[in-house]
Amino acid sequence: MGNIFSDRISDVPKSFIREILKFTIDESVISFAGGLPNRDLFPLEEIKAATNKILDTAGRDVLQYSTSEGYRELREWIAERYKSKKVMVHPDNVLITTGSQQGLDLLGKTILNERDNVIIEEPAYLGAIQAFSIYRSKFFPISLTMDGIDTDAFEKNNYKR
Repeated sequence: MGNIFSDRISDVPKSFIREILKFTIDESVISFAGGLPNRDLFPLEEIKAATNKILDTAGRDVLQYSTSEGYRELREWIAERYKSKKVMVHPDNVLITTGSQQGLDLLGKTILNERDNVIIEEPAYLGAIQAFSIYRSKFFPISLTMDGIDTDAFEKNNYKR
């Protein structure tokens, strides 16, 4: 029997993040590589209170499957929070994801074609590289300056297909 996986998935390297996170099980290890927050700084009491509040007020709804966009009331709350910062966002333009990896994967699915050039900061977020690799993009790292990406290096490299 031949390879049952697509060519695209066969080219995907091992997950750097998964390998890094294997070391974080040991509580004596402080890893800066995976971007993990200090577990002692999680606001457990506040999370418990928020969880209890939402379960008491809308438990059956929030535990049920929902639309792909996410729980409508949460999207409305997020849009309202942006409005308080003078940024107008409609709830229909808010998408709830399960984390940055899902968001990056959705971004790659919608805008990347095979062999598209993707300019990334150097150093780059490993999660973005991993998420976009499956779309067979070509990565071009650009170093950072105190003001952001090095625009001179960007222009000098003249990235084209």
